[in-house]
Amino acid sequence: MDQTAFLIGFAIMSLASLAIYAKGSKAPPARHHTLLHAAVPFIAATAYLAMAFGIGTLVKGDGTATYLARYLDWSVTTPILLAGLVLTAFHERGRTGEVGGYLTSIIVLDVLMIVAGLVSSLAAAPVAKWVWYLWSCVAFVGVLYLLWGPLRATVAERGKPLAIAYGKNISFLTVIWFLYPIVFLVGPEGLKMISDPTSVWAILIMDVVAKVAYAFYAAANLDKALGEGPSRA
Repeated sequence: MDQTAFLIGFAIMSLASLAIYAKGSKAPPARHHTLLHAAVPFIAATAYLAMAFGIGTLVKGDGTATYLARYLDWSVTTPILLAGLVLTAFHERGRTGEVGGYLTSIIVLDVLMIVAGLVSSLAAAPVAKWVWYLWSCVAFVGVLYLLWGPLRATVAERGKPLAIAYGKNISFLTVIWFLYPIVFLVGPEGLKMISDPTSVWAILIMDVVAKVAYAFYAAANLDKALGEGPSRA
C-alpha cells in the first residue's frame, strides 16, 4: 500500500473541492454544475483518506490488493459527472420524465460497470475474472452510446454553442475514462504487468485529471456556451 500517494490524493482532492466551489458561479443556470463538480473531489478525498489508513483494503492470497473505497468513490462520483453531462444536454429545457429516463439509464449502466469491475478484481478464478471484466466493458460501451448517441443528438437541438461545449466535455471525459480499464487490465488486478504502487500512482493522476482538471475545463466550456464570461464557472 502506497500511503504517500493516498495522502497526496487526499490533499489535492480536498483543496480542489474548495477551489472549484470558490471559483464557480453561484447563480443559475451554472450553479448546479458548480455544486456537482465541487462535490466530486470532496468525495474522492474521503476515499483517499480511507485508503491511506487501509480502511476497506482487501489483500488476496496472491498479494494483490483491492481498494473498496476506490470503487465506492467511483460508484458515486462518476454518476455525478454523468449527471452534469445530462443536464448540459437538456439545459433545463427537457421534460422531467425524459431527463429522468436518461439519468436513470446512464447511471445504472455506470454503476453496473463499476460493480462488475469490483467483482472482477475480487474473483479468484481466471475465467470469472475476465468474464466480469468484459461485462464491465460492455456496460462502459452502453454509457458511451448514450453519451455520444441520443444525448449528443438532444444537445444539438439546443443550439450550436451548447452542442460544442457538450462535445468538448464528453471528448475529454471519454479519453480519460478509457485509460481506467487499460490500467486495470495491465495492473495487479489483471495481467500484473505493472506493480501495485505504479497502478496507484497512475490512477491518482487519472483521478486528478478526471475530477479536477475536467471540472475547470467543463466549466469554462459551459461559460462560453452560456455567454457568462471566463470569470464564472
